[in-house]
Amino acid sequence: MIHHVQVSCPPAAEPRVREFYTGVLGWSELPKPPLLAARGGCWFRVPGEGGPDGELHVGVEEDFRPARKAHPAFVTGVDALAQALARAGYPVRWADPAEIPGRRRFHTEDSVGNRLEFLDR
Repeated sequence: MIHHVQVSCPPAAEPRVREFYTGVLGWSELPKPPLLAARGGCWFRVPGEGGPDGELHVGVEEDFRPARKAHPAFVTGVDALAQALARAGYPVRWADPAEIPGRRRFHTEDSVGNRLEFLDR
């Protein structure tokens, strides 16, 4: 089991990050411990699909460059999420079903450009 994964954001981007992860994805924000909160960034609870919840940590990097190849992948109901992302103006790029037979999935970017993958339950 993975407890959390971390992606990054540029300084002062936390409001945009919160809007994406809480507003679009519907994930709740978790409080950061005080010593870590002083560094900026934010943490989110990733609802578990048939298992315990996980966490996504977003850390601040001064020389931020969004991940274009590396990415976390999350299991969820992809149809509803793809519609919500499209309505909010985020790209939804469906993967070729021949790549991983039997697994519907798509990629998108968060509000700062990090690549994310979502796989159907």
